[in-house]
Amino acid sequence: MTSTVATATRNRRVWASLRHDRIAVVAFAWIIFMLLIALLGPTLLQLAGRDPQAYNLEALTDLAQPLGLFGGISWTHPFGVEPLTGRDLFDIVIAGTQTSVLIGLGATVVSTIIAVILGISAGYLGGVYDRIISRLIDIMLGFPSLIFMIAIGAIIPPTVPRPLLITIIIGIFGWASTARVIRAETLSLKHRAFVIASRASGTPALTIIRREILPNLMATLIVLTTMSVPGKIGAEAALSFLGLGVVPPTPSWGYSIRMAVDWIQVDPLYLTWPALSLVLLTLAFNTAGDALRDALDPQTQRRLENPEMKEETK
Repeated sequence: MTSTVATATRNRRVWASLRHDRIAVVAFAWIIFMLLIALLGPTLLQLAGRDPQAYNLEALTDLAQPLGLFGGISWTHPFGVEPLTGRDLFDIVIAGTQTSVLIGLGATVVSTIIAVILGISAGYLGGVYDRIISRLIDIMLGFPSLIFMIAIGAIIPPTVPRPLLITIIIGIFGWASTARVIRAETLSLKHRAFVIASRASGTPALTIIRREILPNLMATLIVLTTMSVPGKIGAEAALSFLGLGVVPPTPSWGYSIRMAVDWIQVDPLYLTWPALSLVLLTLAFNTAGDALRDALDPQTQRRLENPEMKEETK
């Protein structure tokens, strides 16, 4: 009963902290909006009879450039049109949101699962196993991940579903930093009185991890997961920009940015829309992660609000 009351009190405190942080509210609202676009956007486009791959040659000049000012922006084409093909940029960005966001979230899930398994097991078991996992974490952190992702993406046969492949590759190369934090937190929890008592009573290790370790890691996991999503979305955009991510006709922000670079002098807005979408979502996740960290960690809040306490902790 005491544990339930404490949890409810903590949840109310966290919610109050987030609710009074206006920047965090905007960040969370934008994340929710983009998630809805990722889930429903392509379906809504289809219901509206809009096709991101449809050519609109009537919206182009004789030189295959957008007709009109600002890249051909109009009521019909609110973001303008793509040079050479006349495809609607609004439709392309909306459709690309699904690819970029879902791959980023999927890769985050893969990397978090790996990090939790390795981090908790290393911190709890200790000994030789901990040393092996710690060295593996060090190797992965010093690993030129992007180069190897590029190499793997280049040698995998095109018959393999590209979005699934990119999700797994990014996830496999993105777990190390989270695992290091989880390992450190598990080492600390391992020496707490309630864990020692459980071990002394003969409770199996898996049960202790499930009942005692994992619940106390949830706050850290929420923050780490939120802050790792932008890196995964950025990795997908980088691979697609280099031509090694998803392939047409699958839309992607990274691929759109790649195609827009060649037209930057003629139509700057062609680059602006996918790049702005990527930057704003990345900023929103980072802001949300910072707000969650401050709300879930009262010590951090007190150090920020009390300069004297901050000096004492140095």
